[in-house]
Amino acid sequence: MATYLDFNGFRDLTTIPSAFVDDVEKVSPGWIENQLDYWARWIDSRLRKRYATPFAAFGDTPPTPAGVQGWLARIVTLRVWLKRGVDPNDLQFDTVKQDAVDAQTEVLEAANSDTGWFDLPLRTDEDGSAINRGNPRYYSEASPYVWTDQQAAVGRNEDDNGFGSSG
Repeated sequence: MATYLDFNGFRDLTTIPSAFVDDVEKVSPGWIENQLDYWARWIDSRLRKRYATPFAAFGDTPPTPAGVQGWLARIVTLRVWLKRGVDPNDLQFDTVKQDAVDAQTEVLEAANSDTGWFDLPLRTDEDGSAINRGNPRYYSEASPYVWTDQQAAVGRNEDDNGFGSSG
């Protein structure tokens, strides 16, 4: 699966203890990788209209933007905590939950062409942003009186159609 973070990359970026991550992987092998892939595709789907998604997979060149990796880690961190189980009185969990909500909000903000302030590679293809497609559809330097010249030329051609011409 191509994703922006692999298991070890997620362990390096997450704010929860590595033991929590290892516990979830031990109980549900591959679940974290599936969450990383799912949420990477979610990020892509939100950013696709404006940015050149999918970005490079983890370890590829050019590298995945650090902001995208951070969003993915923050969102999946909450999912790992929920999968492991949470004490409802844990104040640190509230911080992790708010961090995941903030990450999703930042993704939505980046997708907004009016308020998106994130430096991500923009699309350059035909289906990309309207910013790249704002060119005029036609151009003419003809004066407003050219139509009368063209009408006169058409009339002369109709008159000279072989009838009544002296030869």
